[in-house]
Amino acid sequence: MMRIRPATQADDDAIWEILRPVFRAGETYCLPRDISRADALAYWSGGHEAFVAVTGEVLGTYFLCANQKGGGAHVCNCGFATAPAAQGQGVARAMLDHALDTARARGYRAMQFNFVVSSNTRALELWERAGFRSVGRLPGAFDHPRFGFVDALILFKTLTPHP
Repeated sequence: MMRIRPATQADDDAIWEILRPVFRAGETYCLPRDISRADALAYWSGGHEAFVAVTGEVLGTYFLCANQKGGGAHVCNCGFATAPAAQGQGVARAMLDHALDTARARGYRAMQFNFVVSSNTRALELWERAGFRSVGRLPGAFDHPRFGFVDALILFKTLTPHP
């Protein structure tokens, strides 16, 4: 049975094993493909609340943080990564559900994904099924290693009713 819990330093090796192929592929995150382990873990956990999805092993990880400071701090942002062997098994959906529940419990009024690469169709389908809507398109904003310049989307979901 899978459970999702806060990540600890003891999870760093497992998180790196999930992040490394994602970051090395360079197809979804705006990070250097040769990012070091230390820099990747600092990006994932530094200033973010990181979580892991576990059975007997770590299957996925996500982070949650305020999207902006001050007047924008009521909108959160997340990043997600699933172990290659666990893809297509509902791990990302379980982490998204957990993130939405956690965000609501933390008092966030909305969740925004700032830069979803348009060729990341599996993620886009998941976010759209969960009620996110595209509120902006950044033409040619991402230099994809296989497809060249592709669009990035901004996705948004209200978590609480507007006053």
